Amino acid sequence: MKARLITPEGYDKLKAELDYLWRTERPEVTQKVTWAASLGDRSENADYQYNKKRLREIDRRVRYLRKCIDELGVVHYAPEQEGKVFFGAWVEIENDAGDVKRFRIVGYDEIFERKDYISIDSPMARGLLKKTIGDEVVIRTPAGEAYWYINQIDYRHA
Repeated sequence: MKARLITPEGYDKLKAELDYLWRTERPEVTQKVTWAASLGDRSENADYQYNKKRLREIDRRVRYLRKCIDELGVVHYAPEQEGKVFFGAWVEIENDAGDVKRFRIVGYDEIFERKDYISIDSPMARGLLKKTIGDEVVIRTPAGEAYWYINQIDYRHA
């Protein structure tokens, strides 16, 4: 099975989330469940029901993160990447209409909550890989072909 790719920053973020859930939030919620259970009738105890549900959500996320982290392949920047689009690059592109987009090519696990990140598996990222500044890129979309030009490639945070 092919390892899922992730940037070092994305990996650190997932590890921090796992650490927070396991060491901070889960013990707090477990304590609330224990307290709420001690009050008696659990069927009508909203604190018990809510926190028990939250505990299941935390456990599900912890299981996912542990499995995910073991399967991830962290891709570090290498000087040989300079000047070409590879995983982890910040890319600025422009079309003939003057529309400019800037985004970072990252792994699937990093695209959530970020409007300026795109997945390495997206058609745009696939079309840009190994291209250089000034190259024209043709991206096939459901609406037809889209033409973009690469203005800038950077491997440091924008």
